[in-house]
Amino acid sequence: MQTDYVQRFLFEDLDIRGRLVCLTGAWQQMLNGRGYPEGIVSLLGHTTALNVLLGANQKGSGRVTLQVQGSGPVRLLVSDCTAELRIRGMAAYARQEMPRESERRLLGDGRLSVTLEDMKSGKLYQSLVPLEGETLEQIFSHYLSQSEQLPAYLRLLADGEALAGLLLEKLPKADTRDPDGWNRVQHFANTLTLDDTRDAQPYDLLTRVFPEELMRVFRLYAVQYHCPYDEAKVKDMLRGLGRQEVESILAEQGAVVIRNEMCNHEYRFDADAIARLFATH
Repeated sequence: MQTDYVQRFLFEDLDIRGRLVCLTGAWQQMLNGRGYPEGIVSLLGHTTALNVLLGANQKGSGRVTLQVQGSGPVRLLVSDCTAELRIRGMAAYARQEMPRESERRLLGDGRLSVTLEDMKSGKLYQSLVPLEGETLEQIFSHYLSQSEQLPAYLRLLADGEALAGLLLEKLPKADTRDPDGWNRVQHFANTLTLDDTRDAQPYDLLTRVFPEELMRVFRLYAVQYHCPYDEAKVKDMLRGLGRQEVESILAEQGAVVIRNEMCNHEYRFDADAIARLFATH
């Protein structure tokens, strides 16, 4: 069973809200053909999980893009998510063999950028924070503590088969409702494992992790990997470069090769394909 969803929920008696993401099929599609080492898979999985948790809170035509840029072996982690919960992402790193070092040593110094894009107006809203913490989970938690107005708890889990993320937010009246509630739900949240999330229905999973709390769950949102092969768009781009420029690339390299790293697609045009491209325009 493939499991690709975001579940929003609320602890009725505690004034604490949460979001749970679990991806299997969509996550495996993102990794397909990449050949990422285990350490990269984990880091990109954590980035993707948070990206979806943030994307699930957007309304209208928004897109959320997370980028972690580092000075260590891991140069870039990027994931984006539309308001329709269509995701894509990639990682760039200096060498194939990742040393078994802490996540912070793999990332080095750098920054996290979170960009909110209104697709209708074209307006961008970007937050930039330094990488503070020893793990990506800590780095992201630091970002949430700075950017959100609410205390937050974040748990991120990933391997090559699945990823999961759990975000809890403490609403302003939580301590009045139950002074121990926030500590209690964090304690239970710490018990969540990636194996718990595999093939589990979200309501069953949440009641298993938080067995003592009265919970309201909302509509379940489906998540999809979306990075289509779009040769027509690439052809339009080549026409925009002009025949002379494209033919000079062809003469120098023997073929025109366009690489889309974000989607892991390669577009290759030989001399005949280039001749047909410009013969029709």
